[in-house]
Amino acid sequence: MKPRKKTRPVNAGGVLIGGDNLISIQSMTNTDTRDVDATVKQITSLAEAGCEIVRVAVPDMAAAGAVKEIKRRIKLPLVADIHFDYRLALAALENGADKLRLNPGNIGVSEHVRKVAEAAKSRGVPIRVGVNAGSLEKPMLAKYGGAVPEALAESALKRAETLENFNFTDIVIAVKASSAPVSIKAYEIIAERTDYPLHVGITEAGTVYAGSIKSAAGIGAILSRGIGDTIRVSLTGDPVEEVRCAREILRALGLRRLGVEFVSCPTCGRTEIDLVKAAAQIEEYCKNIKADIKVAVMGCAVNGPGEARDADIGLAGGKGSAVIFKKGQIFRTVQEDEMVSVFIEELRKVALNG
Repeated sequence: MKPRKKTRPVNAGGVLIGGDNLISIQSMTNTDTRDVDATVKQITSLAEAGCEIVRVAVPDMAAAGAVKEIKRRIKLPLVADIHFDYRLALAALENGADKLRLNPGNIGVSEHVRKVAEAAKSRGVPIRVGVNAGSLEKPMLAKYGGAVPEALAESALKRAETLENFNFTDIVIAVKASSAPVSIKAYEIIAERTDYPLHVGITEAGTVYAGSIKSAAGIGAILSRGIGDTIRVSLTGDPVEEVRCAREILRALGLRRLGVEFVSCPTCGRTEIDLVKAAAQIEEYCKNIKADIKVAVMGCAVNGPGEARDADIGLAGGKGSAVIFKKGQIFRTVQEDEMVSVFIEELRKVALNG
């Protein structure tokens, strides 16, 4: 792990991005923004899962108008995702958006970009300049012969420069591709050329299973290089899964402590209980625990406590039974038919004290 690069911080509705601040977790709703109740309900679920910044699509004035009521009913900073029409950005700002995701390039007219920059600056609202490989402008594609990392980085810097020309510098930059290697290299280039905070992700990563793996590989590689101030995992599915995946990436790299760290062994021929079922049940329960603790589910009563001695509480299988251990020391032996229920009760106690 390389030391994290120091970037200039920006404030998105009370969440500081960059500088010495924690790497924050973002997601985006997949509801119709104009359906305020459905959108608020999803944002509430995202917040409960650990999301810290949430983005909504603003495709028209009705959606821009909904921002005001959504903002009133949620606690997370709200990002308005804008394309093409600068008036949507102005309306979203008027209605309380805490951040804009906007590309000056597709807004077009310079005067329109100026109006957005001035309105955002007057409200202290940052703008995230996002460049995706799939929407790279034609001149850049022609110059580099495709959506290569160098093209993504140059495009992002040019778009940031457009805002700088209007004396706007509360900028966050993203350079995403659906290819992990392209994204990794693009972020390496952009990190060398600017000190703006960077929003990291692998765009259009895929379904929950494959997309989580690709995101973990790509985002993890970028973060391990000391690059990144806020992340979003992009999955086809419930956005709550994006947040869960993001939390696990940050936890795995030791960048944040976010609730339960769950570990379990892969099982082997020594396992004499239904460990797979027990691990799934216990992990599901752990999703609702906010305490910073480590939980282990191991297959072997002989080696389990030793292999997971740093766990706050763990379960290790025996022959039709299991032992519950705490901090590597055996605490209690239970029969297989009651091991999960007893373990969860002890886990609840540990979490309350953790």
